[in-house]
Amino acid sequence: MMDEPDRWRQMASAPKDGSRILVTIRPSEQGPAEVDLAYWSSGDRFGSEGWRASDSAPGCIIEYAEPELKCWMPLPSANLNRTSMPSPWEGDDAEQLDGAGI
Repeated sequence: MMDEPDRWRQMASAPKDGSRILVTIRPSEQGPAEVDLAYWSSGDRFGSEGWRASDSAPGCIIEYAEPELKCWMPLPSANLNRTSMPSPWEGDDAEQLDGAGI
C-alpha cells in the first residue's frame, strides 16, 4: 500500500505510531475541506489521545476528533520534488478511497 504515496486512504488504516501524515479535514461551518499535517498522539500533559496538527506548539495544540478527518495519505518522499500540498479529498463515498471504486 505504501508503494502509492499520492493516494488518499481511509482513516481506519492511518498509522497510530506517531508518524506524520497528510489528512483531509472535512468541510465545516469554519470553512471548506483542507489538508493538514497530523500525527497520532497517545496522550500526554498537553492533551488526550487523538489526532493532532504536527505544527502545533506545546500549550497551543490543535486536536482533531475522528469525525473531522476524512482520509489520509503518507507524506510524499523528498525525491518527488513536490512544492505544494495535494488537494483535499472531495469524494463523498468512502468506498472510493484506496482505489476501491475504480
